[in-house]
Amino acid sequence: MTLAPNVYDAEPIPDAARAEIDRLLQSGDLFRYTAPEDAPVSLLEAEFAELMGAKYALAVASCSAALFLSLKALDLPRDAKVLIPAFTFAAVPSAIVHADCQPVLVEVQDNYRLDMADFDRKLTDDIHAVIISHMRGHTSDMDAIMALCEARGVPVIEDAAHSLGTLWHGRKIGTIGKIGCFSFQSYKMLNAGEGGIMITDDADLIARAVIMSGAYEHNWKKHKGPHGDNTPALEEAFARWQNQLPLYNSRLSNLSAAVIRPQLPELARRVRDGLINHDYVAAKLNQSPWIDVPPALPAETRAPDSIQFNLVGMSDDDTLAFQSAAKVRGVSVQVFGMSTDNARAFWNWHFIGDQGDLPQTRDMLMRACDTRLPVRLKRPDLDFIAAALVDAAAEVKSAKAETAA
Repeated sequence: MTLAPNVYDAEPIPDAARAEIDRLLQSGDLFRYTAPEDAPVSLLEAEFAELMGAKYALAVASCSAALFLSLKALDLPRDAKVLIPAFTFAAVPSAIVHADCQPVLVEVQDNYRLDMADFDRKLTDDIHAVIISHMRGHTSDMDAIMALCEARGVPVIEDAAHSLGTLWHGRKIGTIGKIGCFSFQSYKMLNAGEGGIMITDDADLIARAVIMSGAYEHNWKKHKGPHGDNTPALEEAFARWQNQLPLYNSRLSNLSAAVIRPQLPELARRVRDGLINHDYVAAKLNQSPWIDVPPALPAETRAPDSIQFNLVGMSDDDTLAFQSAAKVRGVSVQVFGMSTDNARAFWNWHFIGDQGDLPQTRDMLMRACDTRLPVRLKRPDLDFIAAALVDAAAEVKSAKAETAA
């Protein structure tokens, strides 16, 4: 009997990290501001900014912290309304609440992307910012989003936690809006267990974020701009905000940076392998009449490490039976709307108050399935997963047809 593939372990951390980790452990130099310059976190910021083609980067404790600091750096008024997709992780509306703002949810289509008609309707004069969550790496229509937001002067933050390596018209996701935020949590393309990073080309924004992240006294001087230089614009911004902002102490440690940096050269390969794996499994799943994997948008080049699909023609009972049948075959499936207290189901976000009904998003979540596809999986693993899912769907529908007969 073929064993089910392990989809929970990430890729091993490159050996190149070991020497730097050993050095840090020997020195005890774990705090990012201990060294006078070139601490691992500072080097990570410079290297990540260069990788993304951005001027500035700030590494912090999580992508949630990056989103929070982005909102605070924008200096939004208290109770400002921030537009977000109704399909995202609970950390996104949480970051908005932490920043003393109010989330406003937008309907999402059954391809997991923003309903642009609802977005247009809700982008009213009282909206102060927009966070676009490229949830599970699915990119909404960034051309339309940016056109609408730029016309109204509304800043866009890209929550690219799931989208490192994704392209839109060849442009890197996370560089299209005013700020891009990424995750280094274990199930992301770069794995430090926890951690996040924000990028921007705006010197004033990054200066505010750096200080609020916990650069007390004059530690902001250890943050660099393009090519390792502190430009006059950056120096002036830091001087302007010194002692003017609260400190939230959401810094990344040198140990985490030492784990991440050797993975940067691996990113292109991981993106390539993840897309090949995803599209191979998607083609097999789409052969089933009961499963639909929505295609990418024409402008989008994806970088997936999981696969999402919709169940077609299945009731709630069928959906639960499919989940169980897949589990028996060794493949775990998360149905976003059918999992108790799922943090991706908007109706569980009681802390944001009543948002009214969002029937389109609710219907999608009740049939939208999620299965991990780590980029390290090989063809036999992919065949196992695809066969288990297709067979599980066929079993459920066959049993229902026999009962009806």
